[in-house]
Amino acid sequence: MAGRGGVVNDTWDRVVPPQCQPNPSIYRLSADLAWVPAREPLHIDIDMAKVTGVGPGMAFANAVLTRDRTLGTVGLVPCAIGGTSITQWNKGGYLYEQLVRRAKMAVQSGGAYAAMLWYQGESDTVNREDAELYKGRLEMFFTNLRSDLQAPSLPIFQVALASGEGPYIHMVREAQFGIDLTNVHHVDAKGLPLEPDGLHLSTPAQVTLGEKLADAFLQSIGTSSPSPLSSNDANTDFSSFVHCLLFALCMDLAFR
Repeated sequence: MAGRGGVVNDTWDRVVPPQCQPNPSIYRLSADLAWVPAREPLHIDIDMAKVTGVGPGMAFANAVLTRDRTLGTVGLVPCAIGGTSITQWNKGGYLYEQLVRRAKMAVQSGGAYAAMLWYQGESDTVNREDAELYKGRLEMFFTNLRSDLQAPSLPIFQVALASGEGPYIHMVREAQFGIDLTNVHHVDAKGLPLEPDGLHLSTPAQVTLGEKLADAFLQSIGTSSPSPLSSNDANTDFSSFVHCLLFALCMDLAFR
């Protein structure tokens, strides 16, 4: 999810599809907590251990704005760190606290939470115990995050795994589809084309995933503007209101 489309042998081919081109209505929260025009790679200053390329974020945002022009400005909050297990996102840990910090900053600068996109689990397919415990751990993560963001109904769009690092991918996928929480939606990545490494989504697959996420998001809000879950009276220098999409997203192995 951090964006490995077009990355082969630690080199990004720098090909940006039309669906992922910059849009004056799409911003991203940079690593230093500044709103800047969004462009690929979205996670260039977030997931820095590996080369970043095309992810689903820009395709998602462009598709949403094309299909629902009432949304106005969209703020993307990239938080993905690849190669991480669900336990590394436990409350109190560095990744979790950074996610919460960045999400709160987005709201303090005048935004309102619209949804979180979540794609993680490949490393949890290696060990059977991790796969068996995955459902409970993921539900606790979602519950803790909603509580700490004071957004109990925060829409979450979870991507079901397309690939895995180990033999228990079927168990993790079952756990993902079995999440027993309200307002958690599922988008299946299974069958999307992968890069030659057999793990990461190719650039066309990233575009398809972004558009599938957009479809799910728009269906959930009835193709109309979502009601703010949290906001204040602060203004940004580009808009008085921003719909913030939290990209707390991970993929594994060759990431971080």
